[in-house]
Amino acid sequence: MYFHARTIARITGLIMTITGLAMIPPFLCALYYNDPKTAIAMAVSCIVSVIPGALMYFLLRSSKKGLQVRDGYLTVIISWAACSLLGALPYWLSGQVPSLIDAFFESCSGYTTTGATVIIERSLTHSLLLWKAVTHWLGGMGILIFIIAVLPALGVGGHKIASAEAPWASLNKIAPRTSDLAKLLYFIYISFTLLEFILLSFSKMSLFEAIINSLGSVSTAGLLLHPDGVAFYDSFYAETVISVFTILSSVNYMMYIYIIKRNFSDLKDNVEIKVFLGIIAFTTLMITASLRISGTYDSLFTSFRHAFFQVTSISTTSGYTIGDFDVWPAFSKALLFTLFFIGGCAAATSGSIKVIRIIIMFKLIMRGFYKRLHPLAVRAVKIRGKNISAPMVSAVTSFIILYFALYLFSVLVLSVQGLDMETTLSSAAGLMSNTGVGFGEVSEGNFSCYSAPLKLYMSLLMVVGRLELFTVFLLFVPSFWNPNRSNTR
Repeated sequence: MYFHARTIARITGLIMTITGLAMIPPFLCALYYNDPKTAIAMAVSCIVSVIPGALMYFLLRSSKKGLQVRDGYLTVIISWAACSLLGALPYWLSGQVPSLIDAFFESCSGYTTTGATVIIERSLTHSLLLWKAVTHWLGGMGILIFIIAVLPALGVGGHKIASAEAPWASLNKIAPRTSDLAKLLYFIYISFTLLEFILLSFSKMSLFEAIINSLGSVSTAGLLLHPDGVAFYDSFYAETVISVFTILSSVNYMMYIYIIKRNFSDLKDNVEIKVFLGIIAFTTLMITASLRISGTYDSLFTSFRHAFFQVTSISTTSGYTIGDFDVWPAFSKALLFTLFFIGGCAAATSGSIKVIRIIIMFKLIMRGFYKRLHPLAVRAVKIRGKNISAPMVSAVTSFIILYFALYLFSVLVLSVQGLDMETTLSSAAGLMSNTGVGFGEVSEGNFSCYSAPLKLYMSLLMVVGRLELFTVFLLFVPSFWNPNRSNTR
């Protein structure tokens, strides 16, 4: 057997079990709001997830041999597929989502923290809203990163899976074991969620809305409860809290571990965070000026308020809205569109290309200019005075090229719908980056204007974007399935 099938199946079973158990809070919510139909849908979905998953976990034994790199990638793909399919059941069985493809879209949108929807007028019941928020939260840090914390109990190491689920995890050896690192990450993640919930409970939101927005902010999913978005609350306090926590969740989580371990030198010298915050500050000022000069808003403060919130929302890929930014001046919209392709920092819950890759690519371009003037010079790409290895630079370059190649291909695919160019271009960018909003007909994050086959493609596009391309594209590389290379680690 070329893959450790039993181990992969056992881990998948554990994922399925956790997915089913995560349906219990929405089930209780359905009972509380006297929604028997959704409660039955949740109960059935829970049973369908837990029983097969538990049987796979308890009846199968893990391989005594360590997982290979290929096993890690295959585990990630199978687990995400299982989560997305099982996560679609509550939407479909409740009858609130008309088709299985639409339900699958909602599930993928949840686990990939995209926050997009195909449901007209956002008519989900409280329990299904909570279910989508829960899937956002589970997918934010990566459900497999949570599993890594308990993988030693399975008799397998989690390092290979960590490398496939989140490539950054293998680059930071500040914890003695990968499982210890996962536990630290989730401790911070849970702490942020609880703190934001407490702060939002003091706003105009109900406790239920505070829970939903907390789960959506920390996961940078941006689940919109109302058609008007966060503007529904008309609260500068709530907007500020949401913006702050989306930024905190878009910062490299390793920095918080440095703080816990009192390693302030690495925190102080982190270039990525400085550039990320600099991008937010610069773009906010430019859009503020554009909005005020164009007369879009009647005061400088209102212009700044809308600019800061929307810039934060797009740059963190959370996708929240506090107004119709689709009517903003072309200059402001162009800046927001650029942010779709940048995203937050590595080792964060945000999506898109990530700031560190942008920095490396910029330095590579500058080195190209230098080499034109000094052809014989040997000059490495450096960050914080440290050389970036050639393989790393090559990986970043390959990723960015592949990212834009997939983006252009997706634009062509979505253009079959016949919508305007603004909608088509921003739809592909919003889904690939897991932002979940765009311009034109999708400015409110509703993608119901697309046909069923395209909704299926968009669902897969969200997963590909969330798993950072290579994890999925490796399945189409012949050497991945070549038995002669099965022992490659």
